[in-house]
Amino acid sequence: MNPIPRLAHRAATALKTTLPFSASWSTPSCFACGRPAARAQWQQQQTRAAAGRRALSGGTPPRRAQHAPPPPRGAGSAEAGAMERLGEVYRRRNRSTAYYTLSIILGTVAFSYGSVPMYKMICQTTGWGGQPIRAHGGSSSDPSADLASRLEPVTDAKRIRVTFSSSVSDVLPWKFTPQQREVRVLPGETALAFYTATNTSDRDIIGVATYSVTPAQTAPYFSKIQCFCFEEQRLAAGETVDMPVFFYLDPDLLKDINMRGVETVTLNYTFFKARYDNNGRFKGPPGF
Repeated sequence: MNPIPRLAHRAATALKTTLPFSASWSTPSCFACGRPAARAQWQQQQTRAAAGRRALSGGTPPRRAQHAPPPPRGAGSAEAGAMERLGEVYRRRNRSTAYYTLSIILGTVAFSYGSVPMYKMICQTTGWGGQPIRAHGGSSSDPSADLASRLEPVTDAKRIRVTFSSSVSDVLPWKFTPQQREVRVLPGETALAFYTATNTSDRDIIGVATYSVTPAQTAPYFSKIQCFCFEEQRLAAGETVDMPVFFYLDPDLLKDINMRGVETVTLNYTFFKARYDNNGRFKGPPGF
């Protein structure tokens, strides 16, 4: 009997018992043909084990990173146009806000300059703030006829006591006093009063007088036909002058419920030193 086949069979049996991955082999014909088959089986076992581990851990196999698709053509120019339109809207809003702010500032400045003469005109017309009006006007086309109709004393009315007071600014070296303390007049009756002013300084001075009437509700009915208020009064050094006030109380005060119980009216004059600017123009008393 030939001994070579027996040696090959014994070697294969020994290799089968010593290598762990050769347990499931079918009996190969030789050692050389069984080695590639063992390597392939081992790789399959490793693949199944990895799949089992992933299943137990709940993980998923890694994926390749997906890149964002490139923007379509023309997207950059469209975005730039949208930004340009948005910028134009904001620029238009900013211009509108600047115009409104400038208008408010200019209006406030104009109102501050015009409020003083406007307030004076309204007070002299309506009698607000204790400012007597110069004469009550009416709807008649002839003002003198309307004034004459008001200058009719109401003989059955009670006489009203009119008192006079005066004051002088601290910077004006004048002496200014009323010649009479009071007069009693009927509504619609004219009256004449005098004030005396004396310049006690050693130089010529120009003064301006303001006036007021109290109580305030009497001012719309205290009408002055002639007075020296708001006019420049120039007095030489040591000069003394008499200043007349020609006035009447309008008969309409008898119809005003606010005038009930008013028995005394006070007319007050205050003299201020006239002010001039650098060009020599008159600036008026403070507050006017």
